[in-house]
Amino acid sequence: MSLFRLDASIRIDGSHSREIADTVESAWRETNPDAPVTRRHIGLEPVPATAWADAVSAGQTPVEKWSDGQRSAKALATAIVDELVAADALLFAVPLYNYGVSQHFKTYTDLAITDPRLAAGVPPAIAGKPAVLVTVRGGGYGAGTPREGWDHATPYTRRVLADLWQLDLKVVEAELTLAGENPALADFRDLAAQLRADAESSAREHGRALSRV
Repeated sequence: MSLFRLDASIRIDGSHSREIADTVESAWRETNPDAPVTRRHIGLEPVPATAWADAVSAGQTPVEKWSDGQRSAKALATAIVDELVAADALLFAVPLYNYGVSQHFKTYTDLAITDPRLAAGVPPAIAGKPAVLVTVRGGGYGAGTPREGWDHATPYTRRVLADLWQLDLKVVEAELTLAGENPALADFRDLAAQLRADAESSAREHGRALSRV
């Protein structure tokens, strides 16, 4: 088996999404100790903001008239989708930023769907692949909280991965990840620790399940 892993966090040290995704990967490794892992760190090496527009315009322009930007964007779109198609299992670590999806992940998905294999209206080339989404939220967004409904990232990400790309998706979620850093959340540290423990347990379970497919 092979694994593709995408990280959208802008941090390495202190990144909760990376740490929980590490747990998924470690559990997958238990039965795939020597299997290859392809990594794409879009939080640290972002997809260029102009790539989507260049790829879209390239699709409306004869190949012989492509600009350097169009040619580069189409090549990057192909490479991105090649990684998804080649892997047996997929892992996405995408944190909530400012109540919405990471700009890096949005740019990544916009570019990916310019490739014919993931274009709208055709069966996705990666349909049915097992996948895990790890998402974390610094505050609390559950039912009854002041910011219930403010998480606009997780529904979008689910829509892309599960509905648009038709992956067999499992989701690991953690909240209150800033409880140890933000004094305003200090009263929730015990709850945050429990939520993190639950997320780690879910991550191990889904990581092992990825290896059984």
